Amino acid sequence: MDSYGDRGADSGGESSESGPDQREQVAFGAGQGQESGFRESEPRASEPRGTGPTESGPRGGIAALSLPYQIVAAVALSVIGLVACGQLAMVFLHVAPSNTMTKQHGEAVDDWIYPEFEQNWKLFAPNPLQQNIAVHVRAEIAGPDGRRTTPWMSLSGEDGKAIRGSLLPSHVHQNELRRGWDFYQGSHDNENRAIGLRGQLSERYIRRIVMLRLGEHDYGGTVERIQVRSEVRSVAAPAWSEEKISTRPSYRVLPWWTVTAADLPAGTEGADK
Repeated sequence: MDSYGDRGADSGGESSESGPDQREQVAFGAGQGQESGFRESEPRASEPRGTGPTESGPRGGIAALSLPYQIVAAVALSVIGLVACGQLAMVFLHVAPSNTMTKQHGEAVDDWIYPEFEQNWKLFAPNPLQQNIAVHVRAEIAGPDGRRTTPWMSLSGEDGKAIRGSLLPSHVHQNELRRGWDFYQGSHDNENRAIGLRGQLSERYIRRIVMLRLGEHDYGGTVERIQVRSEVRSVAAPAWSEEKISTRPSYRVLPWWTVTAADLPAGTEGADK
């Protein structure tokens, strides 16, 4: 019979034989646990390192409202924008010179403007010209065959020919005659009577301009007298307008002026000396 010690020794022997295997398994399991623990502590490849879960910030303005309130806000802003554009358009038509729109819808513009939005200024000062004004002259020539009167010659037409097609038109052709005639009209009444000293000065200015222009033509004699007139034609309405505007010319004819030495270029030089 085996003694109890022998059985213990046998069992101890078996445990001593299986001990290394168990230790290897325990060590292997411990290694697996440490490796798996290390892998679990590392971030996953699909997630960027150093970033946590993204959270969108609070939205502001209209975007923070619910859909019904967004619709109401959009409609309110649209109405405000339309009213502002309408206000600007009405004020523009009110201060603009008379035109086709104001003539057709003038009452509606006045109803909107007065009395709350009344304006006391004008968009253009002075108003842009709505008429074509041409200055004509004719002369009385004393020649070998006696006296004769030339046909009317358009000084404004000659200035227009000199300007048309020119890249650098002369200010003389653009402004001299036009400014001179405006000066004359502003310093004379409807009966062509001078108003103060400026009226006499403007008359001398017109006479010298006319004689300078006539000196460029050879009439075969001496210019004894000159007569100046203006031809005014209203600018025709555009094709899309139903407005009827008469384009028939109206004339303002000045009296005959006797040419003196002061009106001639040579006389002017002598006076300056």
